[in-house]
Amino acid sequence: MGRLSDRNRPKAKLKDVSIRRILFLFKRYWGQLLVIVGLALLAAVMGLIPPLVMKEIIDIAIPQGRVQLLSVMALMLIVLPVLSGVIGVWQNHLNTKVTQGVIRDLGQSLFHNLQRQSMSFFTDARSGEIVQRITGDVQSVQSVVTSIVVSSITQIVIVITTIGILFALDWKLAIISVLILPLFVLPVKKVSKLRKDLRIETQKVRSDITSQLNENFGISGALLTRIFGREKQQEHEFTTMNQKVMDLELRLNLVGRWFGMATSTLGPLGTAIIYIYGGYSVIQGDMTLGSIVAFTAYLGRLYMPVGTLLNLHVEVATALGVFQRIFEYQDMVPDVMDADGACQLGPVAGHVRYKQVSFAYKVGEKGRTGERRKTEKQGGEAESGKQAERGGEAEREKLAERGVVREKVQYALRDITFEAQPGEMVALVGPSGAGKSTLIGMIARLYDPTAGVVEVDGVNVRDVELASLRAQIAYVTQESFLFHATIGDNLRFAQENATREEMEAACRQAYIHDFIVSLPEGYDTMVGERGHRLSGGERQRIAIARAILKRPRILILDEATSHLDSESESYVQAALEELMQGRTTLVIAHRLSTVLAADHILVIEAGSVVERGTHSELLALEGLYARLYSTQFAKAAEEAAKGN
Repeated sequence: MGRLSDRNRPKAKLKDVSIRRILFLFKRYWGQLLVIVGLALLAAVMGLIPPLVMKEIIDIAIPQGRVQLLSVMALMLIVLPVLSGVIGVWQNHLNTKVTQGVIRDLGQSLFHNLQRQSMSFFTDARSGEIVQRITGDVQSVQSVVTSIVVSSITQIVIVITTIGILFALDWKLAIISVLILPLFVLPVKKVSKLRKDLRIETQKVRSDITSQLNENFGISGALLTRIFGREKQQEHEFTTMNQKVMDLELRLNLVGRWFGMATSTLGPLGTAIIYIYGGYSVIQGDMTLGSIVAFTAYLGRLYMPVGTLLNLHVEVATALGVFQRIFEYQDMVPDVMDADGACQLGPVAGHVRYKQVSFAYKVGEKGRTGERRKTEKQGGEAESGKQAERGGEAEREKLAERGVVREKVQYALRDITFEAQPGEMVALVGPSGAGKSTLIGMIARLYDPTAGVVEVDGVNVRDVELASLRAQIAYVTQESFLFHATIGDNLRFAQENATREEMEAACRQAYIHDFIVSLPEGYDTMVGERGHRLSGGERQRIAIARAILKRPRILILDEATSHLDSESESYVQAALEELMQGRTTLVIAHRLSTVLAADHILVIEAGSVVERGTHSELLALEGLYARLYSTQFAKAAEEAAKGN
């Protein structure tokens, strides 16, 4: 199966990353937002009072010598900030609660959708990229989410109430004050675009760093680095990317600071104009000194919130690139999912049938791999390879006429038909890259065929719920993955409520129980990252015990004994033979013992079945199987004969 590049996946468009969609993230929190709006309105009203108090002190209390009024006004100047502070604490708490709820929901949504993706996605994407988007990208928009809730609501309320009272004080001065506001808007568009582009590039480099860290400091990557002595090269690559992030962040900050400086100069400009015009009015006796003081105090409440709102606009525009990355993962539609009306698959006998199954993806004609797309509707009638190619050629011609980059269909598997009766073993042999793993993965719907049908007990696997289908299947791969947990936890991954007795019985069948109980902590032993505290054979036998514990009706073995030494293999092979009794088994075979035990052997080359039959029948054909036997299996046969 061809490996695809994640960068060629369809990207979320900026039109899909609108402010409206971002605000939709708050849908569950409208009640709390209304409380925040109410608190913001109350705080804004209370903020309007101090300038009026100052006006009373300057124009009335002091000139008229009214000490009692002066005392009351001074007390208000103390009480009002305290009350505003209490309201601010309450408002900030609610805002944090809403913000963290949105961040939690966003991360949960991404995780849920990633869990639904087929194996095609995970073979295309880098694990570091996935981790960066679900953690780093989500956290990086937290400040924007916070600003949207508190700053936008609070500042809008302040601006509206302040403009209202300015016009109430003096409509001429109010008009002069408002006319300056458009000057704040001029640099916003250019600054927003520049910061958005810089943020997209920064997040991309951060993803590259995360991917490199995951690869370098994973057990396998760390081992490979030390064996080949590439520490300095990897450190140089990290240093280069780390420096690039620093440079991008500096540019991002500098652009923001220049914008802040530009807007901060407009406030004093407005204040100066007001003092000139207002001072002249005071001299002429048209306005009191207290009114000018109050008016200039309100100007600060007008220009500062406007600057904050414009800066918020810039920050949101900057974050659109990050939201674009988040929504891209949020909007992905799984290649494999439950069909509408999918039914539960009950206990099955294990009759497996592949009917004219093909699997294809599209590649650019210049060699650039494009997005894998299905060329026929799922569940449709099977189509021959030649028909698909003709249809693909016609489609490419249409695209060429429209000036679109042309793609062609590449078949990884083509028109494969076979069946396995309950209890039978079907072995797949062939060169590496022939499509064997993709083919057997279709029975568990790790991949869906582009054309054709896969059936279990006569039921199309697309018509049943995925969970009920996979409950009937156990899968043991050549790379025996174990989680960084205890041996018992790894076994219970197959059966959550498995008892200690059931786990021990499964491990005895896999000939690993004696080894486990010899460990100081037994079944409570931590296996380490990817199980690397254990040998390859030990990991494989635990993985096989995990499959035994599930007791499936259908068993898939992808070179399941490939990492075992001869002694371990003989034990495990015996356990597998017992497990396979009465169960249908599909196995990718690289071992002679597996091939000889198979009821049917399919020889796959370049995505097609070129030979089929039993071991003796295929040897008699003197074709590809005979050549594979002579190169891969004959030596094992000779060693087995010597041992006897």
